[in-house]
Amino acid sequence: MRSGSGIGSLVVVVWLIIGAVAAFQRGYFNPDREVSCRDFADTALTIVAGPLNYLGVNPKVDCETPQPSK
Repeated sequence: MRSGSGIGSLVVVVWLIIGAVAAFQRGYFNPDREVSCRDFADTALTIVAGPLNYLGVNPKVDCETPQPSK
């Protein structure tokens, strides 16, 4: 195993952990919160944005689900 891939994996894991902390601080993991498509997408983007959240990035998604046909 190359040492570069181990370091890269560690960076990705730390990045996602920082993003999860940011999502927690914004209340995205509150069990009383009703989850919709938009809420799920906002949470996922916050986690993926990682440390950028602390630099002012506040990812939001406008998500519309298709209505069933009659």
